[in-house]
Amino acid sequence: MLMTLVRAAKRGKQFLNPVPTQTGGFSTIFKIGPEFFLGGAKRVPQKPLGPFTTDAMVYWSAPASGLRVTWFGHSSSLLEIDGVRVLIDPLWDERASPTTWSGPKRFFAPTIALEDLPPIDLILISHDHYDHLGGESIRRLAACQLDARWIAPLGVSKVLSSFGLKQDRCRELDWTESESVGTLQVTALPSRHFSGRSLFNRFETLWASFALVGPKHRVYYGADSGEWDGFGEIAEKFGPFDLTMLEIGASDPLWADIHMGPEGAIRSFRAMGEPGLLMPIHWGLFDLALHYWSQPIDRIFREPGLKLWSPIPGLPTEVAKGQEVRSAWWK
Repeated sequence: MLMTLVRAAKRGKQFLNPVPTQTGGFSTIFKIGPEFFLGGAKRVPQKPLGPFTTDAMVYWSAPASGLRVTWFGHSSSLLEIDGVRVLIDPLWDERASPTTWSGPKRFFAPTIALEDLPPIDLILISHDHYDHLGGESIRRLAACQLDARWIAPLGVSKVLSSFGLKQDRCRELDWTESESVGTLQVTALPSRHFSGRSLFNRFETLWASFALVGPKHRVYYGADSGEWDGFGEIAEKFGPFDLTMLEIGASDPLWADIHMGPEGAIRSFRAMGEPGLLMPIHWGLFDLALHYWSQPIDRIFREPGLKLWSPIPGLPTEVAKGQEVRSAWWK
C-alpha cells in the first residue's frame, strides 16, 4: 500500500521532511570549519576547465528521440521532452552565494548566455538554496523569457518575486500536486532536504523533487535529497523513468541525511528498480563540501553494472533508450 507520498506537513512556520532528518547547524560549521577553509586545494580543479560551449542552433531542430538534455553543470539542465522545453534550476550566477564577492565560485563559465537560450515553456525551481536559485539568473530570465511558465514549491514564488518575477507567473506546488504544461504533467514530490537563504529562515519554504511525465517519456528530477524510503514508491507510481537525475556531490557523513552522495545515489537508483539511465547531478561546478571535486563522479564510474548517462557540459545530448553516455570530460 502506498503510504509515503503525501502533502508536506508543517510545525508552526516550518515545513517538515518526509522522515526524521538531521540538517546540521552551527555545530556542523564548527566541526568542518578548519578543514573547509584551509584544506581546499583538491576541492577545486587544478587546471582550468573548458571552455564548454552550447550551439544554440541545435535547438532549432527537435530531438529525434523525443528526449534531449543539455547539462550546464551542477543541477542546471535544459530538458526537451515530448515537445516541451523545461529549464531546471538555472544558475548562471558567478557564485552560489548571497554575495557577489565571496562564496563558492564556478569552476567554468556558462556554456551559453541565458538570453541565447531558445524559448522555454517551463522554468522549474526545486528549492531556494543559492546553488539552485541565483538572483541574477532569475532577473535575466524574468526579462528574456516572457512567455515561460514557472513552477516552484510552496513559498518560493515570494523569493522569485524579490528578483523581479511577478508572483502570478509562478505556480506553487505542494508535494503530490501536479500541473500540466503542454503535453507534460509535472508533479512535485517529497525529497529529504531543507530550505532557507540564511540560518534564520530555514524550512520556511518547501523543497521538492519532480516527476515529469510526457506522452512518450518520463524523467525524474531528484533535486537535493538524502536517502529515504520513498524512491521505490515514486518509481512505482510515476515510472518507469527513461532518465533518473540524482545528486552525487556536496556530500559528507556529517550531512548524510540531506545529501545522499554517490553511494546513496547508487542505492537510491537501485531502490527504484534501476529504471532507464542514471544521470548524476549536483557536482562539477562548485566547491560545496570537503571531498575533492571529481570524487563523486569517479566513484559512480567505478560502480559495475550501473547504466549511466553523463554528458559533456553544455552539449545538447539525445537520450536513447538503454544507451549509456559516459563522457570523461573532467579527466
